[in-house]
Order: sequence, then C-alpha cells, then structure tokens
Amino acid sequence: MAKAAPVSPLAPKTYPDIPPIEGVRFAVAQAGIRYAGRTDAMLALFDEGTQVAGVFTRSKCPSAPVDWCRARLEGGKARALLVNSGNANAFTGKAGKEAAKLSAKLVAAAAGVPEKQVFLASTGVIGEPLDATKFEPVLGKLVADTRGDAWREAASAIMTTDTYPKLATRVAKLGDVEVRIAGIAKGAGMIAPDMATMLSFVFTDAPIDAEVLQSLLSKSVQNSFNAITVDSDTSTSDTLLLFATGAAAERGAPVIEKASDRRLEGFRRALDEVLLDLAHQVVKDGEGARKFVEVTVMGAETPKAAKRIALSIANSPLVKTAVAGEDANWGRVVMAVGKSGEAADRDKLAIWFGDIRVAHKGLRDPDYDEAEVSQIMKRDEIAIHVDLGIGSGAARVWTCDLTKEYVAINGDYRS
Repeated sequence: MAKAAPVSPLAPKTYPDIPPIEGVRFAVAQAGIRYAGRTDAMLALFDEGTQVAGVFTRSKCPSAPVDWCRARLEGGKARALLVNSGNANAFTGKAGKEAAKLSAKLVAAAAGVPEKQVFLASTGVIGEPLDATKFEPVLGKLVADTRGDAWREAASAIMTTDTYPKLATRVAKLGDVEVRIAGIAKGAGMIAPDMATMLSFVFTDAPIDAEVLQSLLSKSVQNSFNAITVDSDTSTSDTLLLFATGAAAERGAPVIEKASDRRLEGFRRALDEVLLDLAHQVVKDGEGARKFVEVTVMGAETPKAAKRIALSIANSPLVKTAVAGEDANWGRVVMAVGKSGEAADRDKLAIWFGDIRVAHKGLRDPDYDEAEVSQIMKRDEIAIHVDLGIGSGAARVWTCDLTKEYVAINGDYRS
C-alpha cells in the first residue's frame, strides 16, 4: 500500500461532537479487504421501520453495490448498511454481482434482518474482484459491537486516499420537536459527482416517509455534492443514502408524508447545510489540495448555463494550476468561459479574484493592481467571481487547486 499522505492543510481543526441518533448504531472492523492494519469495513444497523432514500452515480459503468442499492431502494426501508474500503467491486462482472449478493446474505444472517433491507457500498480499486467471504469472520463481532456514538470510527473506516474523516451534524425543528441530522462522507479523488458524491451516508431520527426523503435528497444534492469537483472525474461508485429512523415520533415529532408539508422547512434547511458541509470537506481533502476555491458565475443566460460555465472554470487544469502557483492569471478564466459552449460576450465579461476586479468590458481592469491580487492568491480559500452581463442566470461551485501531489498520489494508487 502506498504511504499515507499527510493530512490536508485545509482539514478542519476540530471534529463535531455528534451525539447518538436514536435507531442508528455503528461498528468497524479490519476485514483485510486491501489495507493491512487499518479498519476497512463499517456496519450500520437501524431499528425496524427505518426509511431510506438515495441518489447514485449516473456513470454508465456503475459498481455492483450501486446496482444492488438501486434495486433495494424501491422498498423504501432499511435495516443495515455495510461499507468497505479498498475495493470498489466495480467492473467485476458476474463475480461482482455474486459478491454483493453474498455480502448482503452474510449481513442479513448475522444481524437477523431481511436481506432486501441490507444496503451496500464499496470504494477503492476498480476491476479487482471483491472476496466477500472476508466479511464473514468479522460480521458477528460487528453486530455485537455496534453503538450509537461511533461516528468518527465509521467515517475513518470508509476512507481510501482521504487524509481525514468527514463528519457533519445539525439540529432542526420538526413541528415543535427537535430532530437530529448527522452524516459522514469519503472522497478525495475521482470527484465530479453526478447525483451524489463518492460515498456519503446521512442519518436522522425524523419520522419522514421514504418518498418525501427522496424528494428532499434529490433536490438538496444539486447545490451541494453536484456542485463540487476535484478533478472532473465521476466515480463508478457514487452513492449517497439518507436514512430516517422515525424515533423522534415518540417525542411528539409529526410524521411527514408529503413533500409539500410546510413543517419540513427547518429540516430542509438543516439537510442542505449538512450536505454542503460534507461536500466542502470532500473538496478540501482533494488529493494534493492546498487551496479551496469558490467559483461564482452571474449574468448568464440561464442557471444551467451559469453552472456549466462555473464547472468549466473549476475543472480547468490551467485555472487550477494557476491557483496552485498563486498566480492571478485571469486570462485562464477567460479561456474557460469561452470554451464552455455557453453564450458569452467578450466585451461584457467581468472577472474578480476575491473582491478585486481584474477584468472588465473585454479588457484588463484599469485599476488592476498585481501586488494586491497576489496577496489574495496566497490565501487558503480563494473566490473567483465572473459576471457575463447577458442574463440573470447564476450558479456557484467549489473546487481545489491542482498540485504535483495529485499526480504522485494517483501515479502509484495501485502500488
């Protein structure tokens, strides 16, 4: 296994203190899937009646666990989640399907839950067969060891090239009752999600019907996980699952059966915040990242056009390497706008780095000061703002810089 990378300089200084969410318990183990001497299997168990929603990669080469989860999602209920790191069980043919089926069967037997309510996720190397029999020796202990406060352990067990575990939590009001939302995520490379991130799992005690959860999740992901990019590559394994145990109903929380229910407003905001928090953490742990970059585009023809332009900027290797070199090369932003395929007018375009306008009306800004902009480029977090001046469409995405470390990490990923 390649030597672990140092913790990202953009990592959070502290981790949130997440209390247990009633109806959810976790345990981790060393199953020896790929890594030696570290946890690589995580089991979550849920109380009966737990509702589930999910969004997945739109890759045409999805992993076996993605196919498995999609099929089980129709039932809307979950009792267990098994996640492994080190092997994606992707592009593994019939053997991959059998490995997923055996994994679920082993979990169902060990935990005493229906196989159709077992969800799976795998992350790691693509194209290597997954030996699901490695789960069997550890599942009994996993089931016995599950506890409600093992958040950080769970987040650590699902990591691959991540340099730190990713956790987020919020409290919301549902009716007059407080409910909790908490989530974990993994991801550092192969990040340009298309319906989800590489792996993320969010949990709540709110009593919300699966169809409503699905509506909330599908909308919320658009401005969080679907608005980030590290390297423009969409994973075969992208999976985001949201589990609702409903335990807060016993404290008087109303059962929500319609997405139009006005009592959902506080929960909706809190869910958005949790997903955005996790998505930002994924970008800040981008392989080799040293800078966190926010790209805002305004004045485009439509919101869809604005987002496409923003992603063109955020995914540009030339823009990202300029940021890495602390070079305010706004000409590369002009290039990225122009190549996006969306409408733009060179003579109406304006560009800012931070709060300094560097280009305006097709020319370098007359008040441009190289020294001032250079100071902005030395920051850990940098904002790039573009106004096309031709419409009202706006969008915001997040990315990181592109450094030599990214090449080093991915050059020996399978070593």
